[in-house]
Amino acid sequence: MSTTHDELAGVVDLFGALRRAELTAALDELAFKQGQDVDESALRSTIEAAIDAYALVEYEPAAGDTDSEPLVAVGPTAFPTLPPNAEDLPHILDYDRRTVDRERLAEQVSHRLTTEAAAVVEADNQTRAAELLDVSYDIETWASVDAGEVRSVLDPVLPQD
Repeated sequence: MSTTHDELAGVVDLFGALRRAELTAALDELAFKQGQDVDESALRSTIEAAIDAYALVEYEPAAGDTDSEPLVAVGPTAFPTLPPNAEDLPHILDYDRRTVDRERLAEQVSHRLTTEAAAVVEADNQTRAAELLDVSYDIETWASVDAGEVRSVLDPVLPQD
């Protein structure tokens, strides 16, 4: 099954947020509806790639939330798009629609971006620095986050024109 990051985000968006196992099950069901074979390892890799690209982001619920397991939510670089046959997933899968604390999610994603930017500078990884620069602009549109400091941290390793 071939799914884009935006399609993964579209599936997650149908439910608000999902546990990883729920997302994998939803993608498995979607593949079945599309008459495609499923490779569980490939699905997990696709989900990880979407998280790496900030199309999906991990959300750690606060202590005392009804969900105590980490969830996956739509991230700042995604443009959620429903893949074919996905509109039926909420009727097939018995998952409650979840809402996440957007402020908490934004803080967590901002923290991840800041931490990753520092690691990228330490590793002198120009390619990833350029990717994170793009994410820094996307996150400001996606949430009330000022990522100017992240850009200044990345600046020394960005390719100079």
